[in-house]
Amino acid sequence: MLSVLNQTYKNIEYIIIDGASTDGTKDVIYKYKSKLAQFISEPDKGIYDAMNKGLFLATGDYVLFMNSGDEIYAPETVADVFDTESAADIYYGETEMFNEQWQSLGQRRHCTPEDFNWKSFRYGMNISHQAIYVKRSIAEPFDLRYKYSADIDWIIRAAKNASSIVNTHMYVAKYLVGGVSKKKHLASLKERFQIFTKYYGLVPNLINHVFISFNLVQYYIRHRRTND
Repeated sequence: MLSVLNQTYKNIEYIIIDGASTDGTKDVIYKYKSKLAQFISEPDKGIYDAMNKGLFLATGDYVLFMNSGDEIYAPETVADVFDTESAADIYYGETEMFNEQWQSLGQRRHCTPEDFNWKSFRYGMNISHQAIYVKRSIAEPFDLRYKYSADIDWIIRAAKNASSIVNTHMYVAKYLVGGVSKKKHLASLKERFQIFTKYYGLVPNLINHVFISFNLVQYYIRHRRTND
């Protein structure tokens, strides 16, 4: 929360959607409630249902989704993002990975592409949803048929709707390893395969996964982790 509230860019509509948690999360949120545009705590159908609620409530020009545990990279990040170019449909940047002890694991295995479009995910998800700012007018709801990888489908659809996409060439997010997609890794991979097949075709997707698997093995041999 502090990574959002401490941004030097002040024109931020901060919306928090909580799934009726009982672990003390709401107590922390209430400490900052006066600084929030919206705060909802109620049962939901999963993380992407919560994101859809936030998207429905948002009134700003752009949307950025941050999960519990993730952070905007630095206090100046949002201001720096919008300074790179004016009125783009999508801004994106790099993500730094962290473990549960908040020790840096370095850059994600899938580095951001120099130029991004809807076909750029064919060799893996190379932009995390914490690192992409999407103009609200082109942001469609998350597809709740996907429980673990709907963010991939969402970004691809946003990229297909975009006419201008800007690479900020900087770190914009800190990602805490161990979220829902990691805990349900096999189910998440199956959904990713379905999504990539939908957009890129079955045969090209099978061929692309040969390269994805090869790159994964190479990276693991060198670093003893996957960083994805």
